[in-house]
Amino acid sequence: MTRLPPLRRATLADAAAARALTRSAYAQWVPLIGREPLPMRADFERAVAEHLIDLWEEEGELVALIETIPQPDHLLIENLAVRPDQQGRGRGVVLLHHAEALARSLSLPELRLYTNPLFGGNVAFYGRRGFEETERKEVVPGGVTVFMRRSL
Repeated sequence: MTRLPPLRRATLADAAAARALTRSAYAQWVPLIGREPLPMRADFERAVAEHLIDLWEEEGELVALIETIPQPDHLLIENLAVRPDQQGRGRGVVLLHHAEALARSLSLPELRLYTNPLFGGNVAFYGRRGFEETERKEVVPGGVTVFMRRSL
């Protein structure tokens, strides 16, 4: 089993840092899709109040976060963001394990998420981790969204 890092639940005081991390993590995709990805435009004050945002900090610096939304029959992964200089180090995989543990603690049998198929192999990344594609549809004009799920 993957050892989970010590994560901390975000508070309103963390909204600006969560926004900054997310904006930096997703900035690379703006030229590719011609707009800011939806997580870059999120209202983080609202998200902190209404969702579960868990922060991964090292030496006082925010390096990654995962935002989840419990639903009656699944845990939705709304946002998984890793600081650009920390990407490719397995942090995303560890945060997926955290989401699985959280879902189990809430007695939820499934994880769900959505991604843009143009985001550098995200569909394959999640597929290698047991997620299956359930649907592709246009959520924002001109943008396809891939919906995925994984049973626990």
